[in-house]
Amino acid sequence: MEDLSTHAAPGRPATLLLRLYSAMVEAADPARVLPAHLPEDRDRPLRVTGAGKAAASMAAALDRHWRGPLSGWVVTPYGHAMPAGRVEVREAAHPLPDAVALEAGRAMLESVRAASRAGERLVCLLSGGASSLSCLPPRGVSLAAKREVMDLLLRSGAGITEINCVRKHLSLLKGGRLAQAAWPCPVLCLGISDVPLDDPSVIGSGPFSPDPGTRSDALAVLDRYAIPAPAVVRAWLEDPASESPKPLGGRFEHVDYRLIATPATALAAASATARRLGLAVLDLGAELGGDASSLGRAHAALALDRLSAGWCGVILSGGETGVRVNGAGRGGRNTTYLAALLDQLGPEVDIAGLAADTDGVDGSGGAGAWFDPSVLASAAARGLAVSSFIERSDTHAFFATLGAALERRPTLTNVNDFRAVLVGASRI
Repeated sequence: MEDLSTHAAPGRPATLLLRLYSAMVEAADPARVLPAHLPEDRDRPLRVTGAGKAAASMAAALDRHWRGPLSGWVVTPYGHAMPAGRVEVREAAHPLPDAVALEAGRAMLESVRAASRAGERLVCLLSGGASSLSCLPPRGVSLAAKREVMDLLLRSGAGITEINCVRKHLSLLKGGRLAQAAWPCPVLCLGISDVPLDDPSVIGSGPFSPDPGTRSDALAVLDRYAIPAPAVVRAWLEDPASESPKPLGGRFEHVDYRLIATPATALAAASATARRLGLAVLDLGAELGGDASSLGRAHAALALDRLSAGWCGVILSGGETGVRVNGAGRGGRNTTYLAALLDQLGPEVDIAGLAADTDGVDGSGGAGAWFDPSVLASAAARGLAVSSFIERSDTHAFFATLGAALERRPTLTNVNDFRAVLVGASRI
């Protein structure tokens, strides 16, 4: 893991918060968690495919622990590649698919079909980001049309389950379609969850999982967020051929799906680390979603209430919020959450906070941000109104100006966001 760095040297409160964040990331490191989920018979030939922000690190861990012949490839975002031994690593665009992702989608489908024809054993490595990295829209729907819809959805504030519902019905891979292409080849699917309830049908848009959603649900998502989808997209979703394989009547018995890391297990590691450091912990859970600004304001109220009651400790939470993008700034959901929280606090309040994405990238900015009383005082002294940065979706710039932005390279894993608020920061 790369060390976290900031533009300013954080004091003790922020240093503790950084340590808790690192504990969550390390708990989802594929090198640590993947080997225990491999079958005992590790001498057989194995064909590999996969996609996601953790795909390269998962492939590297598999290569180290698989004794038998190993071949295949995985695709990961640009800048996320690492050597993976016998497994080839490719890179494509995220969060919107590019031509490389389209080629990866075609190659993935052919690889799965080849494994089925040859009766080979197949392993698929899936993690957050997989949906955009392997893209294969149906005939008649261009890559440009799919990109247009996805871009609008990502900016709309829609939840990941809603976004992936549309993705699954605009794909020849997702929503269980790769499982159908692989049948009857035995498939071991290893997943790192970054979605609510750790639902395999949502992770990477569920290429090896039956889809409980329908094309009508996908159309409803477009209508709910007033997405002006191209006519070819709506025409395809209105065609019964766009329906995805369902739990009943599908061929999924050959798929062995194992989750090797989840937001809850990773957040539990951060909570355990906090307690070992002598901190009282209020754990709000790993599945908090909704609007990032609203959640930030709610957590500010909770922290202030705890502070007034004389409580001293850390409030932890995880999950994935949504952000409606109103400008062209470099702000993600974590800096938006943290900015909204900070906006409710006075410059002298004894509270510190950190919010960051465990994949190391928050929106178009860094990993996230932190603040402590000194950052609050600096913002007040410089006359920086955090509300104006929130309004133009430029919250990363606010924290970067104050030297409190977290700049980090990709962590090569992804179990959603980490949020921590220290109450009584000067007493810790």
